[in-house]
Amino acid sequence: MTNRFESIDLRSRAGRHPVFASLLAKVVLVGLLAQGGAALAAGDALLTVKQLSPEVAQKAARAALEFCRAKGYSIGVSIVDRSGVLQVFMRDRFAGAHTVSMSADKAWTAASFRQSTLRFAEETQPGKPMSGVRDLPRVIAAGGGRPIEASGAVVGAIGVSGAPGGEADDACAQAGIEAILADIEL
Repeated sequence: MTNRFESIDLRSRAGRHPVFASLLAKVVLVGLLAQGGAALAAGDALLTVKQLSPEVAQKAARAALEFCRAKGYSIGVSIVDRSGVLQVFMRDRFAGAHTVSMSADKAWTAASFRQSTLRFAEETQPGKPMSGVRDLPRVIAAGGGRPIEASGAVVGAIGVSGAPGGEADDACAQAGIEAILADIEL
């Protein structure tokens, strides 16, 4: 009876089987790269990121709400951090109940996909390669969500819901961003 746990001489087997030799070379290469990557990662174990302060997030939300109110729209506005976690929510006195979740999800979508939800809506139309992402939870493909950027990096996002249509929601979101540009310029 043959011992199933006998040792394997990799050198002789690699010499006889080119496929095995190729596989062995790949395993060794991956191991070497992993060791080099681990040494590099040790120096980069922690990251520094920028995000909006609560005061600046409130300022953006208030500016969006006041811009919409001046146009006669009663809206809900959400500000999320760069990861999509809610920082601020404001709802005007006559905004519909749907504006609570809708504005938060528009902001989440803008933060997650790093683009305005108006653009996202165009790029994910049925029949386009990215159309399937519309079925993910929380994804909103309608105007009103915009990423907030500082020095080319997304630091948060704003979502507005309740104005008559996505373009009007988007204009209110843009007003919120413009109100804090001087605060977030690095």
